[in-house]
Order: sequence, then C-alpha cells, then structure tokens
Amino acid sequence: MARVTRRELMNLLGALGVVATFAGLVLGLPAIDRALPAERPVRADEPYPVGAGVTVIPPVGSTLDVTGTRPGDSAGTALFHLGAVQYKIAVRPYDGDLGSAGQRLRKRITDTPGYQVTGPQLQVDTAGGLIGLQGGYTAPGRGGRYAVFVSDGLTIEVTISGADLDLGRTLPQIEASTRTLRTDGRAP
Repeated sequence: MARVTRRELMNLLGALGVVATFAGLVLGLPAIDRALPAERPVRADEPYPVGAGVTVIPPVGSTLDVTGTRPGDSAGTALFHLGAVQYKIAVRPYDGDLGSAGQRLRKRITDTPGYQVTGPQLQVDTAGGLIGLQGGYTAPGRGGRYAVFVSDGLTIEVTISGADLDLGRTLPQIEASTRTLRTDGRAP
C-alpha cells in the first residue's frame, strides 16, 4: 500500500476546499438571489434616472422591478409596478423623427401575437416640454397605453399594461408620472 505524504494530503485538502467553495457559490448565490425581492420601493418625490439623462418621477405607491430595469449612459430601461399594472420606460439612441418613432412602436406592439392597436395616435406633452404621441392597445385579458417622445437624439418609449379594471384605477397616476419625463439635453 502506498503511503500518502504530507504534501499530497495538503494538496488534497486544498482541492477539496476549492470544490467546496465552488459548490457554495453555485448553490448559494442563486438561493440568495431568489430570497431577495425583485421589487423595490421608490420615492415618488424625486426624479428616478431611467438612462441617457432621462428622468421621471414615479407614481406614488409604485415599486421598481430590478429584473427589468437597466440604467445606462446612452440607453436605459425602468420597469415600475403600480399594483398589478406594469409601467415601462425605455430610452435608446434614435436619429429619426417622432412620426416614424410612433409607427415603429405601434409595429412592435402589433407584431406581438394577440396585440392590437386601438384608435389613432394623439399628441401628448410633458411638463418639461417634450412633445410626443400616445395611443392605446389591447391584448388577451389586458389593456394598454403607449407614448413615444423624440428628443436630443433619443427615443423615449412608455408602455403601460394591465387588466382593464386595474388599468382604469391607476392610469391617472401613471399619466401624471409620464408628464414628469425630462431629458438633460445631452446627446448619447
């Protein structure tokens, strides 16, 4: 029978330590991630940075869904929930005009199976002077609204969706929040 040297024993213990650490990371980190809530409260009295210099004041009582929120220097997304209603703002670089941005968003909505745009697009303005287009859409068991703005080389797309009853109750608060959209004027 071969004899195990002290050096071999230390190497074996070191390898077992590395394997145990790796197993702890593989099993432990996902468990910790699942234990943390995806939704975080946000303050409704200060602007939230969406990305690319765009800010919005969230509706009172809304939460931020960190799984769908990605702020950035040249683009960004913020996903809020107000009860069962989802309120998403996406900012991206864009070099087209407002009309084509509105058509592009409408096409993306109608390209989703079961989704239909309802009615014409109407002009919408923010308190900060952004001029945009807004409209509505339906989906199986859900209703929705959208708005799009073009400013400083950016497109700012707002989509709101929820069950009709929930949407009807929260839409005034979300529309008031959308009117607080601002851009700091810096191009991406």
